[in-house]
Amino acid sequence: MSNDLASLGLRESATYDRATIHAIQRAAETGVYDIRGWGAKRKLPHFDDLLFLGASMSRYPLEGYREKCDTDVVLGSRYAKSPLHLDIPVTIAGMSFGALSARAKEALGRGASEAGTSTTTGDGGMTPEERGQSRHLVYQYLPSRYGMNPDDLRKADAIEVVLGQGAKPGGGGMLLGQKITDRVAGMRALPVGVDQRSACRHPDWTGPDDLAIKIAELREITDWEKPIYIKVGATRTYYDVKLAVKAGADVVVVDGMQGGTAATQEVFIEHVGIPILAAIPQAVQALQELGVHREVQLIVSGGIRNGADVAKAMALGADAVAIGTAALIALGDNHPRYDAEYRALGSAAGYYDDYQEGRDPAGISTQDDELAARLDPAAGGRRLANYLRVMTMEAQTLARACGKSHLHNLEPEDLVALTIESAAMARVPLAGTSWIPGGGL
Repeated sequence: MSNDLASLGLRESATYDRATIHAIQRAAETGVYDIRGWGAKRKLPHFDDLLFLGASMSRYPLEGYREKCDTDVVLGSRYAKSPLHLDIPVTIAGMSFGALSARAKEALGRGASEAGTSTTTGDGGMTPEERGQSRHLVYQYLPSRYGMNPDDLRKADAIEVVLGQGAKPGGGGMLLGQKITDRVAGMRALPVGVDQRSACRHPDWTGPDDLAIKIAELREITDWEKPIYIKVGATRTYYDVKLAVKAGADVVVVDGMQGGTAATQEVFIEHVGIPILAAIPQAVQALQELGVHREVQLIVSGGIRNGADVAKAMALGADAVAIGTAALIALGDNHPRYDAEYRALGSAAGYYDDYQEGRDPAGISTQDDELAARLDPAAGGRRLANYLRVMTMEAQTLARACGKSHLHNLEPEDLVALTIESAAMARVPLAGTSWIPGGGL
């Protein structure tokens, strides 16, 4: 509030603040709900609300310059003949060709491969650019079935059956018509230039029994070679994880509400799902009760930004994490050099708003050939690989400070919480106490 307004004694309402008033006015003028990309903007309990208890006297730290802290992870070892062996536990989440340019998909594959990890196709099928540059490529099998064919399933290194996404659990995907070019339309069997809304559930199953049949079909198509992931949006996580395991998943992916999306209703982004901090302990409890924790691997996503987030997620029981928004920023999205062009779109560098309209100046979330040409896939891949290395080194630094020789040796006992909310969600003590608020699910 400016000094002039304050001098008038004006005070902003907590219930009807300026953003709320603007949203009401926009709805009244247009008659349609707001659609935007990326993720929740509201402040939520997150990994920043947790701290590590580094070694001092009661614990023995490791020296970074002469004692190893390993970072490798194996995904899909439960049933698959060829599980994925990754050098680092940070993977690239599914982001579609359509939401992203072909050059961006290529850059993701280049960066992930250089760092020794995997990338994921997203909705809309597999592009030659991404498959050609990805050492480990996970193929997403979504309700829309856009671009799906058995040959691509066999070309992939793992299959991720998507039941939900953190930004919109219970809702389907959206791709606005200005992004549906001839190539995107051809891959998805859609008309050019027409808005596309994906289904919110798979058309050929209505529950866990049908999912078990679908997993069996996918294993037959791929001769039991490929790990099968099941991805769920973080909501009723405890029960969803148990059902995924019983249906035959090799890996469970849990995506929290801080995760991004190409485009969906803002009311979905801000009001559906739970934070990943609350979801991880529920998922781990479910796996432990079934006796398969670490046998069925847990990947978590939704707001992972740095090595501290990686280490904290693994201390809570995850085997690996997935990043989406952060990977795009690493490629070069939202860079200050394009600030004037972001402002012309009604945004600014440092903000995430309406890039789903397909005019991303960085050439990443666009299908405009002229804009897409601004992204050099090789340079973008190098930036992503650098970022992944930094994240990994940060996580190793924290693990060594806790006396751990592998990131998977981190545990909840290494953590404390700064707030009552985060202590209750993460099920770790409030700092300076032995108190864990609440209990149960």
